Amino acid sequence: MPITRATTEKPVAHGGELGAIRKRFPHAPEPWLDLSTGINPVPYPVRKLPPEIWARLPTWHQERALLEAAATRYGVRDLATIVVAPGTQALIQLLPRLVSKSRVAIVGPTYEEHQACWARQGHDVNVVSSLDRATGADVVVVVSPNNPTGQLLPPTALHRLNGLLIVDEAFVDLLPPEASLAGDLPANTIVLRSFGKAYGLAGVRLGFAIAEESFAARIRDELGPWAVSSPALEIGRQALEDSAWLRAATARLGADRQRLDALLVQAGFEILGGTALFCLTYHRDAADLGDRLARQGIHVRRFTREPHWLRFGLPATGDEFDRVAAALA
Repeated sequence: MPITRATTEKPVAHGGELGAIRKRFPHAPEPWLDLSTGINPVPYPVRKLPPEIWARLPTWHQERALLEAAATRYGVRDLATIVVAPGTQALIQLLPRLVSKSRVAIVGPTYEEHQACWARQGHDVNVVSSLDRATGADVVVVVSPNNPTGQLLPPTALHRLNGLLIVDEAFVDLLPPEASLAGDLPANTIVLRSFGKAYGLAGVRLGFAIAEESFAARIRDELGPWAVSSPALEIGRQALEDSAWLRAATARLGADRQRLDALLVQAGFEILGGTALFCLTYHRDAADLGDRLARQGIHVRRFTREPHWLRFGLPATGDEFDRVAAALA
């Protein structure tokens, strides 16, 4: 029996897809410099893993060790309220299946997978411009700091919301702890935390949901056994326990973001916002400048709905900064 797609929706565009841009600009110099994602370009230095870790199923002790490290890092008091998953994207797709058909308000523009996943499950979805316009919704979804604008919503404002609140905190790791709701979780709230962005290890596929114990149990049951691999559990534990590395990375990324901002302002861009890991800009000739960068092997994030926007991730080295500066000169 043939399998057919249940939907004809177009896939959401993401950064990091070099294949398509290479086809459009086949004569661009290699290697490409990919600034289209919001991922730390200097990843956490993973220590060598024992060979047997690749050959065995994840154990309960491994998962608990990771959850303890994550709970300490995020300020979570009760391990029963935190769930580990194979990336935040898996949780974004899962949550709409666990909620009965609802009126969903997503504060945007933001990461478009939220809208796509709730709509795919038949919910009544509206993208609203502010928290005030989310009044009356059964489910409110916010990304804080927002992607791509970088807007950070104060926890006090989120505490006042009714209904089910989902807060995607994928880019909060490099901010002070009080920017997160994870350590002071309001009722009927689910917080999503990403591992790969701040630690530069997106390929590990690791994320967390923090929720009331009963809802956390539902998420855990739905994910099933062995949802996260043994290597991912061990790498995540190592990194989340390394406070010194995170402090140093935060300082370095802050300095690099200032350097990137100065370079872009000098090139005629207006800085609209961003986070420690990316910068959102406006330029009236953004499309042409995006092409100019691509012809020189530099990939930046474009936005179909906002043709005057470009989002720049951070270069990793001084040579990469120089390459961007030369391309924009």
